[in-house]
Amino acid sequence: MTIANWPLTERPREKLLLHGVKNLSNAELLAIFFCTGTRGKTALDIARELLREYGGLKKIAAADPALLFQKKGFGKAKYAMLKAAIELGRRYLEEDLPVGESLANSQLTKRFLANRLKDYPHEVFACLFLDNLNRIICYEELFHGTINEANVYPRELVKRGLKHNAAKVILAHNHPSGSPTPSPADREITQLLQQTLALVNIQVIDHVIAGNNQTLSFAEAGLL
Repeated sequence: MTIANWPLTERPREKLLLHGVKNLSNAELLAIFFCTGTRGKTALDIARELLREYGGLKKIAAADPALLFQKKGFGKAKYAMLKAAIELGRRYLEEDLPVGESLANSQLTKRFLANRLKDYPHEVFACLFLDNLNRIICYEELFHGTINEANVYPRELVKRGLKHNAAKVILAHNHPSGSPTPSPADREITQLLQQTLALVNIQVIDHVIAGNNQTLSFAEAGLL
């Protein structure tokens, strides 16, 4: 039976309109984007199977497209819909931190950085560049690494800071392991970057680590 033949209250799209988006499961949300199924499987069946096989939305989003395409009923069109949905969500969150406006909410800043970084299967080191009034100049992802390490080059960060004429920066990186607890290496690189950037009058005002469901702020934890 296709989704079109289901009772209205059980169809994902109609359920969303009747009860709100928060009442839908991850599989139902995916099914709305997938739109159609294949012979013998509804869009909801395909969504449930993907979640079961990959273990969650994060792992589906990070999966090799070639492997996803081997799934019956999941082709390039559904892959494009999935990636577009994820990117749309990221851009929606980016609007909370508009360029040129002053940062006044640390929770908003942490949420923005976490949502940009937490879905990577490897470590990524990023930076928010600010002017002397804490207004956002830009956000950049600077270094990509392995599953548990991203090599950070202070000289390159200095170059980017000078290029943007930044007065302050907020450093950020993710922990694919899920825990935002800073390692000794995290503390060492933070101190090194503080010292290096201070030579060109750029202040490090925070370093945010994004885990799966938690973030840690060096400034709030008294580590700066």
